[in-house]
Amino acid sequence: MEINGKVAIVTGGGSGIGRATALMLAGEGAKVVVADVDDAGGASTVVSITAAGGSATFIHADVSDPAGVEGLFSAAEALYGGIDIVHNNAGIMTGGSPNWPDASNAKIASVIGVNVAGVMMGTREAVKYMRKRGGGAVVNTASVAALGPMPMDPIYAATKAAVVLFTKSCAMLKDTENVRVNAVLPGMVDTAIIAKTGDGTTPAQWLAPALAVTKMLQPEDIARQVLAFIRDDAAAGQDVVVANQR
Repeated sequence: MEINGKVAIVTGGGSGIGRATALMLAGEGAKVVVADVDDAGGASTVVSITAAGGSATFIHADVSDPAGVEGLFSAAEALYGGIDIVHNNAGIMTGGSPNWPDASNAKIASVIGVNVAGVMMGTREAVKYMRKRGGGAVVNTASVAALGPMPMDPIYAATKAAVVLFTKSCAMLKDTENVRVNAVLPGMVDTAIIAKTGDGTTPAQWLAPALAVTKMLQPEDIARQVLAFIRDDAAAGQDVVVANQR
């Protein structure tokens, strides 16, 4: 898909991978709707895009809320006339205390709501709106945590495994709807989510050994793979790992 002139929605666009993707898409000529629960972060992303000559709008949206997701897509279409690209990127880790196996029902529901339901509802709405444009591209953010046990945060790992299988199950949408759904699986990325594994300001102690021997990825490393999926008209139901180096 040619990105120039297209309309994109990026959830979790107020920071990290989402911000990097939004900036790259705008740099390629897309009109970008930046969605996040972080109003200041989302607004900052829009300022960066517009300062560089791009076109972007911030919309406050909680991807775990069905009405919020539906409102996001409706508003994006009203603003820009349609939707061609969706990056379902918003995600959270369980983090904080207590963690597994003492995490509360509310915490479990919150992580599943954002990481799984948010991706599913975002993909569903994407297909609904992309039908009007003759097709489009969806990229879901999963994680390498989907590929093996993560004893210190099994809730997060399970949600990301769900994203991978959901994405694979959407491969047929390329033939039925001309909508390509793919997933990117980042390793450890230098974003705020790492700090939120602990008390919200510093990483959890259980991450220390891995952080000590790992070269952190940058958000732009992941954004480049997102754009590669968007451009590749043959890719559907695929998942690509963006791995750390040690």
